[in-house]
Amino acid sequence: MLPLLRLLRKILGWVDFTVFTAFLYLLSWLPWRGKHPVAGCFNAWCRAFVRAIDIDLRLHQKNLRPLPARFVLIANHPSACEDIGIPALFDVVCLAKSQVQDWFVVGRITKIAGTLYVDRNDPASRHEAVEKMVETVNAGHNLALYPEGGCKGRRLFEEFKSGAFEVAMRTGTPIVPVFLHYEAQEDFEWLPPDTLPQKIWHMARAQNNRANYYVYDALDPKDYADKHAMKEAAYALYVRWNAEYLE
Repeated sequence: MLPLLRLLRKILGWVDFTVFTAFLYLLSWLPWRGKHPVAGCFNAWCRAFVRAIDIDLRLHQKNLRPLPARFVLIANHPSACEDIGIPALFDVVCLAKSQVQDWFVVGRITKIAGTLYVDRNDPASRHEAVEKMVETVNAGHNLALYPEGGCKGRRLFEEFKSGAFEVAMRTGTPIVPVFLHYEAQEDFEWLPPDTLPQKIWHMARAQNNRANYYVYDALDPKDYADKHAMKEAAYALYVRWNAEYLE
């Protein structure tokens, strides 16, 4: 009985997501001054995507202090799931790889929603992305990005990039660290040669669909000498959480 109910929930989830996606895609072509309605619906669209894949997304509030009103959110990046999981839970503008804007239908929606893009292999693009992130934060938006610099596997990568920490230091904005733990690590891990549709299929078929997102206390840039010191402190926390949750 339970497998049948889960199948029915998946079917209804995909119907809901497909209709919502078609609506937002058509809406995205409507000229609009100021914040586009698609941007206002983006978080709800991400939640519909999560439901369609049937991900059991759990937010664990490990923070002892209230989250700041404005923040730069960072997270480890083992999967494609967090690209919709993070904005499903947090009101953020995301940084994504430049190829995302060319994805069928989805790319158009993310672009109109205000997603920022970067070509990770192009130094000029990385510099431009940092400047755009600073502008975004100074405009009063929360930001989300992955300092590993892409999906590097189910375990924590050997280093963090500096972009998020430079933005935090230049704008005086706290960094909120979120640690992601997919209990079925192999099913959720996204590495070549898997394509995005293949990985969505793997996640949708996972016997254990639990995704745990652990939120911790914000790091204040005033407590660090520079972006490198802040980056090292954040990475040390992630090394500890990697051992606690993944090993």
